[in-house]
Amino acid sequence: MTEFKKKPEMILTIAEALREASADLASVSMTARLDAELLMAHVLKIEREALLLGAWSEKAAPAAFFEVIKRRKQNEPVAYITGYRDFWSLRLVVNPSVLIPRPDSETLIETALSYFQKKNFTPTKILDLGTGSGALLLSALTEWPDAKGLGIDCSDKALSVARFNAEKNSLQMRADFRLGYWGDNITESFDLLLCNPPYIAKETMMPRDVWQYEPHQALFAGKDGLADYRHLIPEIPSLLTERGIACLEIGFDQAEAVSAIAAKAGMESQIYRDIEQRPRCILLF
Repeated sequence: MTEFKKKPEMILTIAEALREASADLASVSMTARLDAELLMAHVLKIEREALLLGAWSEKAAPAAFFEVIKRRKQNEPVAYITGYRDFWSLRLVVNPSVLIPRPDSETLIETALSYFQKKNFTPTKILDLGTGSGALLLSALTEWPDAKGLGIDCSDKALSVARFNAEKNSLQMRADFRLGYWGDNITESFDLLLCNPPYIAKETMMPRDVWQYEPHQALFAGKDGLADYRHLIPEIPSLLTERGIACLEIGFDQAEAVSAIAAKAGMESQIYRDIEQRPRCILLF
């Protein structure tokens, strides 16, 4: 792992600091240049686009930039350093109490939108199990402005983040959040159920920034990664309205196994792929 090549007493321009930081982060990140740009923009309190398009390159790099680069070199995720992650059309606050929302998870929203458009049906009640930051529920509420939603999580700390994100995005009047475990003790029925459950097998090797910092209860699901599907899927029929559907995230190699669990529970399923053309969402009805 290299260190910044220039001596501390020498003032680096922003352009120089970005080059140095990108090289320095290459050993810990596959997106070293992007990480450096996002962190520089964060320190400067501007958007990355403004950094790239503005006349910033010859200005002096702020000292705080080198401090956040040190944190990234210790594998702390960029989203936890900046305190936010963009997801769908929203900017969401995140911290180590919640999983960092990934673009792959947007496949669930895309799948639900496409399905309901084809059915000429608008969902009015939405359930998000394991809501975490509230990413899926709040994104869905932005697409269906007449809908109301319920987010369930087993973590009080995660629910605090979700409630904050609802208020931050002016959705608090349409989003309710409760402490709970999957569908246990829910008596209402919903037009759309969203869920990104833990689905990583216990012994799977993970990147250090994920393993060291993100909540394990949101990642790992038993020896084969299917434990939470086995608990959750049999509950789904009782949680849906007559025209309701469920969209669950799956691992890229789990389509067959999760479809079999759904079939055993008496549900039909369809598999949808993410932007990388990997199986990512299972639609159940």
